[in-house]
Amino acid sequence: MGASARRGSVGDVVFRQLVVSRGRHAVIPVNPRYRELAGGPCLPALGAIDGPVDLAVLAVPDAALESELASAIRAGARSAAIFGPCRGVASDGSPLVERLGVMARTAGLPVCGGNGMGFVNVENGLTVCGFHQPAEVESGPVTLLTHSGSFFSAALHAASRLRYDLVVSTGNELATTMDEYLDYAVDRASTKVVGLFLETVRRPAALAAALERAASRDIPVVALKLGRTERGRAAVATHTAAIAGDHEACSAFLESHGVHTTDSPEELVDTLELFAAGRRAAPGGLGAINDSGGERTLLIDTADELGVPLPSVAADTAARLVAVLDEGLEPENPVDAWGTGRGANDVFESSFLALADDQNVGVLAYVVDLTPEEDEAASYVGVLTRTSEKTTKPVTVLASLAAAVDPGQAGRLRGAGIPVLGSRTGLLAVRHLLDHRDRRPGREPSTVAAPAAARWASRLERGGVLEATEGLELLADFGIPVVATVACAGRDAAVEAAGSIGYPVVLKTAASVAHKSDVGGVVLGLADQDGVAAAYDRLAALGPEVLVQAMAPDGVEIAVGVLADPQFGPVVVVAAGGTLVEVLEDRYAALPPIDADAAERLLRRLRVARLLDGHRSRPAAAVAEAASVIASVSALAAAIGDRLAGLDINPIIVGTEGAVAVDALVIARDDAGPDIVKSSEEGERS
Repeated sequence: MGASARRGSVGDVVFRQLVVSRGRHAVIPVNPRYRELAGGPCLPALGAIDGPVDLAVLAVPDAALESELASAIRAGARSAAIFGPCRGVASDGSPLVERLGVMARTAGLPVCGGNGMGFVNVENGLTVCGFHQPAEVESGPVTLLTHSGSFFSAALHAASRLRYDLVVSTGNELATTMDEYLDYAVDRASTKVVGLFLETVRRPAALAAALERAASRDIPVVALKLGRTERGRAAVATHTAAIAGDHEACSAFLESHGVHTTDSPEELVDTLELFAAGRRAAPGGLGAINDSGGERTLLIDTADELGVPLPSVAADTAARLVAVLDEGLEPENPVDAWGTGRGANDVFESSFLALADDQNVGVLAYVVDLTPEEDEAASYVGVLTRTSEKTTKPVTVLASLAAAVDPGQAGRLRGAGIPVLGSRTGLLAVRHLLDHRDRRPGREPSTVAAPAAARWASRLERGGVLEATEGLELLADFGIPVVATVACAGRDAAVEAAGSIGYPVVLKTAASVAHKSDVGGVVLGLADQDGVAAAYDRLAALGPEVLVQAMAPDGVEIAVGVLADPQFGPVVVVAAGGTLVEVLEDRYAALPPIDADAAERLLRRLRVARLLDGHRSRPAAAVAEAASVIASVSALAAAIGDRLAGLDINPIIVGTEGAVAVDALVIARDDAGPDIVKSSEEGERS
């Protein structure tokens, strides 16, 4: 619809690409301006077609979209594709984009677009694109679903790296959303891995169900989620007419359903290429062969930074390496196999096979630059293909400088099933491959006692901000250790409370003051009655009410909170604690509930996690107990998170013997309070 003879117009480009699509599809041009087009008849209207219409392609201006979509619906078309941005006002005065969506959904009509580039169904030989794309795309195992039309085009032009079965530019998803495309892809035998270029998630529950189906079929899903910043989220809203949502909440949602999240297009493509090769990681870490001492050091540094394990080799592997390496080269992983250069290929092959047989190695990498070589028979391509055939473990090339990679050699390696990746993004891809091996499906069920959940749900229905002691009581009822705390009004009451708690104690003002320590509102280490009395007199200037708390043991401070996300529901956030929560922005999120093992993995992603294992003279902290606290917070969130606007526990002190919560800010759902997880109002160790 809108087929045209005007060279370069959308109607011309779409029609010509359809005509040359290799699938057996009857392509019928519709345009009242022509009687004939490309040597065949051109019909004046869709209703003139004799027979069913599988797909109505609307290559028309926005002003004609409403009437043309209506005609497609009247004609009983089974689906439609729209390229236009859908701007303007509909006949009923509503925004055109909204009107088109209502029409399509009411008719039950799947629509690709609008404001998209179309799709290429490689397996079915059908190209429906509003802009010129490569004429031939080699069929393969990758499905790519993208909200970005430009990335759609770039990915198709990178088909030398990825072989596709389906590529879809979903546009603004008038009627058909990402989850439905994913459902379709998962049902195809040709789909082995799926890439998502996401700006928004319109239907979280439906997408979750589709992701669970992908996981049940062991189809890895790799995603790049946009909108990490406020400006980025605003740009998403402008581009897609949808809310990008909180990035941490969305990442937590994706990861909880087994999605491998990436931070750049290069990481996304490298990870898709590695998964598409088909081999899964064996037990163990990364074993690597280098031909450069400097690039070996770079690999060690980058792998350590990214958390990619480079395991030590077994004793028998070391012996095999000693037998082939030149004198002075160390028999250790990663292996620098380049010595004098004599017999280099034999050295490389023998070293590789030694690593391949090592039980500590689950993935293998050649770290070479793949620059052009004069003697191809003796090149790295030959070494790599021969040795890859002798193992079932994943084999990849990590190239330090992508611009120097010889396209011919890279193409031959990829043809042999060996991915050619970047150095840093390739290591990230390896990490995703290892994570995929180690992931467990689903989330742990909540084990919260029903009476506690019911009681606090009832209390939160009354709304407001819980008093400090009440917030700590809430935590205690969900099995979270808290410091003994008494609220007092008056010097004598404070002294009496301190005596009942036991010295040393802490005094804090109970006044609503942000950053209490900044105004002298916290006094630590009070050892006797006189100290408490004097401290109270100083704090009284801020108000008569104070909190008397037991002095928590020394330890590492973390913060744990619950973020109420409008798209994804309650989200548990783990962060660096105390005042560091605002300075470091060191935080990760997960959908509740999670068990203690998952909580520990979340905790160890923090930069401050290194302090938990001991630092200089500090002993190691009780990581298992801290993980148990996080798991208990997640159980709380699963049980009553729908009643919370937010929960902030900061700090939790993780000492050598256990972990204890010191402060809790709890806001019921109907209170419009601040984003308490992102900007803590406390932050003092007590």
